[in-house]
Amino acid sequence: MLDKLASLLLPLPSNVVEPVLGLAIEIAREGREGRRIGTLFMVGDSEAVLRRSRPLILDPLAGHPAHTRRVTGPNLRGTVKELAQLDGAFVISDSGIFVAACRYLEAKAPTLRLPFGLGTRHMAAAAMSQVTGSIGVVVSETATVRVFRRGVLLAEISCSPKPRLQKLESGEAFTPAAPSRGASLQSNT
Repeated sequence: MLDKLASLLLPLPSNVVEPVLGLAIEIAREGREGRRIGTLFMVGDSEAVLRRSRPLILDPLAGHPAHTRRVTGPNLRGTVKELAQLDGAFVISDSGIFVAACRYLEAKAPTLRLPFGLGTRHMAAAAMSQVTGSIGVVVSETATVRVFRRGVLLAEISCSPKPRLQKLESGEAFTPAAPSRGASLQSNT
């Protein structure tokens, strides 16, 4: 499932995209301390994302060596899950290094058209993905992971109880389907 989605997110390398999606799915499924949480990962074009964002608090990842902030690092996963409880977005470089955490995204994209019911986290991810070369991976408190590229909702993964790709799009906007019980891939393509 993740390899199919990662192939649509080229030129970002799959060895960066797949671990980010895996981490997002874990957070959506497990929550933290017995409650569901939401968070946001902006992946790729990190310099542009940093220019269009600001820190909400002192960055808890600042000052740590790059090798300890790699998305594939086993020791980082728990840290990211803890920090996901805080407001703001994570910024991840094209090479899979967590560049920053707790960022307030300030991208403006007045032409966005998102499905009803998506909140400000989704709007921020979609807008930032439209004005930069990054992708937005949003974990919803409803145990759903949504992926945005170029301001468009590209995919939706329902993570409860077993991850299931609900929609996979080639680039046009769509309205998410109602959740179903069986594992299936639904697509308009």
